Amino acid sequence: MIEHLTFSDGPKRVGPFSHAVKSDTYLFVTGQMPTLENEPSKLVSNDIRDQTHQVIKNLSTVLKKSNVPWENIIFVRIYLVNFQDFDIVNKIYETYFSKDKLPARTCIGVTGLAVGASIEIDLIAKT
Repeated sequence: MIEHLTFSDGPKRVGPFSHAVKSDTYLFVTGQMPTLENEPSKLVSNDIRDQTHQVIKNLSTVLKKSNVPWENIIFVRIYLVNFQDFDIVNKIYETYFSKDKLPARTCIGVTGLAVGASIEIDLIAKT
């Protein structure tokens, strides 16, 4: 069974998509942006640190509303506009996970992201 999840009280979407889609025992979370909670066109700040924390906060909100614990994340994909931010993002990212239970991950350099963001992250979790 496939269930499309959209939350009126979740992070505001910047386009026409579900916050997440449940398929059997997996949850696919749409890439989250570093935008203010109720203003999808405004970045939390231009600083990559603030943007990284905000994206992770938004991902956490979607997981909670989907009743999936953070520990069930199995794959993460990070998109970075400036790949020189890689080390900064890694330092922040690793604080959110147990060192012995890191999810599989890919990090991709891109030429641009919605609303002028520097980072976007999507993920897959086990339900």
